[in-house]
Order: sequence, then C-alpha cells, then structure tokens
Amino acid sequence: MDFFEINRVIDELATDSAPCATTWFKVSDMKKPSQQEYRDKVVYFMKLIEGAISSAYPQNPKVETLERHIKDSMEKQISLVLSGKNKEVEKRYKYYVDHG
Repeated sequence: MDFFEINRVIDELATDSAPCATTWFKVSDMKKPSQQEYRDKVVYFMKLIEGAISSAYPQNPKVETLERHIKDSMEKQISLVLSGKNKEVEKRYKYYVDHG
C-alpha cells in the first residue's frame, strides 16, 4: 500500500512542531532553553500530533498496516530530531535563542 500522503505529513511534522515548541517556551518565559530541551519539546508536540493522526482512522486491517508504518516512520523522524540531525529544528532553535 502506498502511504505517500502520510509520509509527507510525517516528513514535515518536526518542522511543524518546532513553532509549537517555540511558542511553548515563549509563554513559559524561557528565553534560552538548551538544545536538548528544545528538541524534547519538539518531539512532545510531534507525538501529540501523531496521536491525533493515528486515532482518526477507522479500525480495520489496512489501518493496522498504516499505524505500523506511522510508528516506524515517526521513530526515524524523532531520532533525527533528538540527535540534532533535523536541520529545520536546529535552525528554529538557533533563531529563537538568538532573536526570541
């Protein structure tokens, strides 16, 4: 089964979660979180969104395959964020701590 559309969502999820993390730090008056704190918060929002996505589909065998695919793809994306290898997240972190 082709999951092209959901792959696009997962590929961009960290980029879309970073502004949520930035906003969280702003409203928490944390102007200089560590890189790891920022990455962890991005992952927190990624997981929230993943939960919303996964719970939106009807339960059937095809969805079980989709859920496994989402889980595996999310693990890869989370690993990239936590290791500092997601360039967009790193760029947004730097911008926030330098200009936030």
